[in-house]
Amino acid sequence: MTAYGHVKCVVWDLDGTLWDDVAVETATDELPTPRPRMLAAIDTLTAHGVLSSIASRSAPAVLDRLADRLPEVHARFLAPQVSWQDKSESLRRIADELGISTDSLLLVDDSPYERAEVAALLPGVTTLDPGQLPLLLAEFEGKEVTPESRARVGRYRTEAVRRAEGERFEGTREEFLAWCDMRLTIGPATSDDVPRALELAARTHRLNSSGLTPDTLRALLARPGSTLHTARMSDRFGDYGIIGAALVDHSSPDIWSVPLLALSCRVAGRGAAAAFLFRLMEEARDNGVHTFSVTLRPTDANLEMRILLRQAGLRRADGTEPPVLTRSLSGDLPQPPAYLHIRETA
Repeated sequence: MTAYGHVKCVVWDLDGTLWDDVAVETATDELPTPRPRMLAAIDTLTAHGVLSSIASRSAPAVLDRLADRLPEVHARFLAPQVSWQDKSESLRRIADELGISTDSLLLVDDSPYERAEVAALLPGVTTLDPGQLPLLLAEFEGKEVTPESRARVGRYRTEAVRRAEGERFEGTREEFLAWCDMRLTIGPATSDDVPRALELAARTHRLNSSGLTPDTLRALLARPGSTLHTARMSDRFGDYGIIGAALVDHSSPDIWSVPLLALSCRVAGRGAAAAFLFRLMEEARDNGVHTFSVTLRPTDANLEMRILLRQAGLRRADGTEPPVLTRSLSGDLPQPPAYLHIRETA
């Protein structure tokens, strides 16, 4: 992975970073003018599916003034935090609200002290001085802007609405998921789906079986007998887009092997990962296959994937490195949650 390939959200300081002056020291309620190059950087990141947030040690009223005076700037940020608390605590809150790991955050801050505080308490967070911003932007030079990446910020906004409804819902978690009317569409990938599959391979960690690089995935896709399967999801709140990808090698007539199974962390805890995996197993059996296997490279991040594979009845085959988990397709196969409506495409 490249130096910044893990970053899902860039968190911006305000005073001295997004703008030149100190907001609480202005003579009127007007805010300092944002630096055009910072706004351009935020827009570039947004187009590539990287979120932006705010962590500023200032009066909370500054955030209200930003929404009131500069709504087009305020709208660029998700889960912004403006308070006198430590920056590390603000970053924890941002990660929690967005449902991502703090290790996937990057802080841009002009203060060496603030960067050091974050580095000490959240060592997984990358920090940059504003002058180092070109290093981050270089990560995206020449990279394709996909429809999925353009839509990502909007989907996180929808997720915030979904989470708020879940907190208000009177009933069990399963009843809420059923009320959401979740629909999962599974089928062979089209050529237009490949860029999103490459994104999932590179960007997902919690629900990623093997951590294949995009280049390795491209090479495996070119092999005879390999097919790419995708999963899309929607619910009453909107469209999640492509949330899962699986590379299947069926060159051997009696076994389907899966070098990569990757799903977006946005669907963790909703049964989509299990439904995708279970349906692949059923499809393999429908095609006369007797054995199903998944390549697993255990990491600190993919515990959820390891648990899922075990719940699916997959066990490590002796002497395989990297580990290959396998199971027979005879007998009963696990079933997806009843609240998920599953549709298959040819």
